[in-house]
Amino acid sequence: MISIADEIAVPSPPKRVWEVVSNPSEVVACIDGAALGQAHDDGSFDGTLVVRFGAMKVGFAARVALDLDESGHEGRLSARGKDGQGGTRFTARAEFRVTEGDGPGDSRVSVLGEVQLNGRLAPLVESGASALVSRMTQEFSARLVQRCAGETAAAPPRPAGPLGRLRAWWRRILTGRQRPSPSGDLVKERAGDDTAQAQ
Repeated sequence: MISIADEIAVPSPPKRVWEVVSNPSEVVACIDGAALGQAHDDGSFDGTLVVRFGAMKVGFAARVALDLDESGHEGRLSARGKDGQGGTRFTARAEFRVTEGDGPGDSRVSVLGEVQLNGRLAPLVESGASALVSRMTQEFSARLVQRCAGETAAAPPRPAGPLGRLRAWWRRILTGRQRPSPSGDLVKERAGDDTAQAQ
C-alpha cells in the first residue's frame, strides 16, 4: 500500500485555490503525464497517468469519481484502474481540504490518501513509492501555485517596424509632443523601404 499525507502552502485565497483543485481539468494540468478522458453520466470520468520509475515508464488508466463539498471546501476522490498491459490493478482513495493559510490571502491544501496495488508491477511501484510521491508532490505544488496565481508566459514584444513607428509618430502628434514634419522619421522610413524594394 502507498500512503499519501501532505500539506501544500499556496499564496492565494482559499476561494481561488478551491476553484482550481475542484476542477479536474485544472488538477490534471498540474500533474505531469496525466490526461482526462471520457466523462460518464454518473459524474465519473476516465483518466490516464504515465509515471516514471528510473528508465521505465508505466501507464495507468482509471475511472475516477469525485465528491465535492463546496461550502466546506472539501473533496473526496476514488479511482479504480489498471496498467496498460492489464497485469497490475489498483484502487485509490483520497480526501483533500482547502483552509486558510498562515498569512492573509494564503491557503493550505491538506491531502490524505492511499493506493492499493495488486499484480506483477506492485512490488516495483511500491519499492519506489516514496521517491515517486515526493517528486509528484513537488511538481504538483509548483504548478498549483502558478495556476492559482494565474501566471502565464509573457508574449515576446513585437518589433516596431514601419507600422509601429507610424503609430508612435501619430500618437506623438495627437498628444502635442511633436509637430508633423515632411522630413521626419516617417519619410525616412518610407525612403528606406523604397531602397530595399529596389535592391
